[in-house]
Amino acid sequence: MTEPASPTLPETMKAAVLRDDRPALEVIEIPVPRPRRGEALVKVRACGVCHTDLHVIKSEVAFPRPAVLGHEISGTIVEVGDGTTDAALEVGDEVVGAFIMPCTECDACRRGRDDLCASFFGHNRLRGTLYDGDSRLSLPDGSFLAMYSMGGLAEYAVVPLSALTRLPDGLDPVTSAVLGCAAFTAYGAVHRAGHVERGESVAVVAVGGVGSGVVQVARAAGADPIIAIDVSDEKLEAARSLGATHVVNSRETDAATAVRELTHGRGVDVAFEALGHPATFAQAVRTLADGGRMVAIGIGAGNAAAEVEITPLVRRGYTITGSFGARTREDLPAVVDLARRGEFDTVDLVTRRYSLDDADAAYQALSRGEITGRAVVVMS
Repeated sequence: MTEPASPTLPETMKAAVLRDDRPALEVIEIPVPRPRRGEALVKVRACGVCHTDLHVIKSEVAFPRPAVLGHEISGTIVEVGDGTTDAALEVGDEVVGAFIMPCTECDACRRGRDDLCASFFGHNRLRGTLYDGDSRLSLPDGSFLAMYSMGGLAEYAVVPLSALTRLPDGLDPVTSAVLGCAAFTAYGAVHRAGHVERGESVAVVAVGGVGSGVVQVARAAGADPIIAIDVSDEKLEAARSLGATHVVNSRETDAATAVRELTHGRGVDVAFEALGHPATFAQAVRTLADGGRMVAIGIGAGNAAAEVEITPLVRRGYTITGSFGARTREDLPAVVDLARRGEFDTVDLVTRRYSLDDADAAYQALSRGEITGRAVVVMS
């Protein structure tokens, strides 16, 4: 049951809701949620527009409906849940939120593996709730409304404090929303899964929002060369501006052949696949040097599967690993610090801004492949 709003908060807010089987978002008024112990209520400033949400909208990834999507946000803490003690954050802090919201209590979280949090995957990703089994959101009639991560496509969002970090002065508070997924996912792929070292060669297959983030994080890690691969010249030129040393349009040339020509026949030490499509998955593997690592980042539609040739995998000692995100409590502050040092540029990465009323149009544009880099939905 939703508690009455405090005198300083409105009783209702606008939210973009995925209501039924139609692949569309509808902006409606719903009750303002309230945080519980260990949680904060964030007045959302901006929310990133991500392909993972699009998979849910198109029913390519199963998730309960009705639901509020949106999983990378920036905003201001306006309330902390009763009973919260020893919180490092407080009302008035400008924050960014990561899409992986660790419970801090499961076996994985106790081992520091926030990216494998059993409660996050078991409750939030399967049921659309937080870790006591309740969603903090409801429809106007009080009925259940699922939250995908924090449900950031709304004017207010409840976020576990474990998934938030303070935003330093000097960073753009709107475009910094993408630090919580595009940059955060890239950081986990480059540092946790890819173990990229200075001077290693890298290929990034599909340079949308997350792939462009990988380019920037790999550049900050000292990778060289960094080869961006895509079918869009516009996206490739954007990737070049963010740090790619070479670009390959795989619609015009065979990407694996081009990568080997650029690396004197060797291939790359680490390849990242950021689309989740069988063809680009196999393409990334084919770019590898002997002993190379391929990191799969993109979420596939439905039960999509990719074929990998067994003999080269064995003979050439490839490693193929998945990377869903990073380790929130440790890595989100590191991601924000990258941006603070000027090594991750959110302003150039974000190429489109939409109002909350136009959230559905943002995802339609994303579905048509019209968004270079990342778009954000900006709250009024």
